[in-house]
Amino acid sequence: MSLIVILGPTAVGKTQLAIQLANELRGEVISADSRQVYRGMDLGTGKDLKEYAVEGKQVTFHLIDIKNAGEAYNVFDFQQDFYHAYKAIMEKGKTAILCGGTGLYLEAALAKEKMQEVPVNYLLRKELETLSQEELVIKLKGLSNKLHNKTDVIDRERTIRAIEIELHKSQQEETQLSPVKDFKIIGLRMEREKLRERIGERLEDRLKEGMIEEVQQLLKQGVSHEQLNYYGLEYRFLSAYIQGETSYEEMFDDLVQAIRRFAKKQMTWYRRMERKGQIINWINAEEHMDHKVQEALTLIKK
Repeated sequence: MSLIVILGPTAVGKTQLAIQLANELRGEVISADSRQVYRGMDLGTGKDLKEYAVEGKQVTFHLIDIKNAGEAYNVFDFQQDFYHAYKAIMEKGKTAILCGGTGLYLEAALAKEKMQEVPVNYLLRKELETLSQEELVIKLKGLSNKLHNKTDVIDRERTIRAIEIELHKSQQEETQLSPVKDFKIIGLRMEREKLRERIGERLEDRLKEGMIEEVQQLLKQGVSHEQLNYYGLEYRFLSAYIQGETSYEEMFDDLVQAIRRFAKKQMTWYRRMERKGQIINWINAEEHMDHKVQEALTLIKK
């Protein structure tokens, strides 16, 4: 198996399992988390860097701390960086273990085709300016039979961009395929109430470890409150608290509820992946780590 994927909702213990498997299989871990790419965003993103060692041996990781907070990074950038890390691990004869909870990044890594960098076509955009939204949607549907996101057919700018992408694809001589030929997906899941409890406990721990101070340090480095809002969840709520817009108790209660809603959305995304044909081998996250590792190894060998 050239790639093992560990996914699951936040706080379920993905990183710990990935590190144990990397130790067992001479593997290296690739992060599939949209915020762990940023330096200085540690507690808020759950990097748990201190855990990347087993019995004194360091486990190599990729796509963590590769950007400064505030720099642009998107799913296209991630896919390119993932391919680079994956190929480097394969060349060493090791096992690549993709671990994370960002659904869009996971799907980009597992896609059969490489994403294409589509430049802005100013001439095309000038031509499309004269069309109504209804005419734009008809044109888009004529270019592609696949189901587009709702925003692609409602928002004018998104519709024009979607047309631009589809026309660019049609002009390419051939589709570039992903270097990943085979993979196994292992999902960690936990009983709903237990996960809700775990999320609250983890948030308490990270606040005690200095998550507020982490956000204050980011602000000192020049990251704006607007940018913190963009990074969502912990950073959005802590930004509001630091600005005096909410009390500590209100911040904690609102944030823990937001993280729980996020975990629910993650599970919805994974179910959607399954409906689209991905096979996710689910294991109980509440089992002892040794049992989870052995169960995962058994699934990998099947």
